[in-house]
Amino acid sequence: MSQKISPTRQVSVITAQAALNALSTALTEGANAQVRVSVAIVDPGMNLLAFIKADGATAHSAETSRRKANTAASTGRATGWMPADLALTLPMAAGNLLTNIPGGIPLRFDGQLSGGLGIAGGTVEQDAAIAQAILKSIGADSI
Repeated sequence: MSQKISPTRQVSVITAQAALNALSTALTEGANAQVRVSVAIVDPGMNLLAFIKADGATAHSAETSRRKANTAASTGRATGWMPADLALTLPMAAGNLLTNIPGGIPLRFDGQLSGGLGIAGGTVEQDAAIAQAILKSIGADSI
C-alpha cells in the first residue's frame, strides 16, 4: 500500500483491490438505498484510481463524485466543512474543482492519508451514508 518516493518520505495510496471493493460496496449500498450512484476514488495527488457509474446514474453525478473525491484528498477533510463565507468563494477560486457538497471523504489507513472518495447521486445524507459504509468495508479509518 506504500510507495517510497524518497528516503525520508512515503506516500500511502489505496490499493487497487481496496478500490475495487469500495466500488462494489458503493453499488450494493446504493442499490439498497435505491440510489444510482457515481463513485470516484483518487490518490493523494488527485489522480483518478477508480470510477464507476451505476446504471441509470445521472451524467452530472460522475463529475460531482470526482470533485468530492478531489476535495477530500486535497484538504484531508470530508466535504461539507466549509463555512458559508468560503463555500462559494473557495470553489470559485479553484475553478470549481473544489466542492462543499457532502459525500466526499478522505481515505486514511492507520492515520495515513491515502486518497479521497466521492459519492454522488443521492441526497447528501445518502451519499455520506454510502461513503461511511465504504470506509467500513475496506478497513479504512473512520472519520
